Amino acid sequence: MLGGVPKPLRVVVATAGIVFGGMFTLSLASSLTIRTIKAVVESKRKKFALPCGVCRGKGFYTCKLCKGNSTIEWSPLYDPIVINPCICPTCEGNRVQRCLNCLGKGYA
Repeated sequence: MLGGVPKPLRVVVATAGIVFGGMFTLSLASSLTIRTIKAVVESKRKKFALPCGVCRGKGFYTCKLCKGNSTIEWSPLYDPIVINPCICPTCEGNRVQRCLNCLGKGYA
């Protein structure tokens, strides 16, 4: 017994370390490979793609719900007595929303 740890326990711990370390390394390598492939494909697609016709290649356009005012008039009642201004739920007050045609990339 070296250091108070029995030999069978040391073997189990060493084996578990090797297995989990290998799984972590494989996961990391595959994740990096997939991200690299996605980046290469995306750059090639962007090079030859036409700009989005809806947002004119910007990736964003003026919010259609609040029309760029950042607030909407809302009341929980059917026949409202008072109408409350609320932050627009679509653009969250930013006055622009991400293009749904190109998903904010600027090209179709």
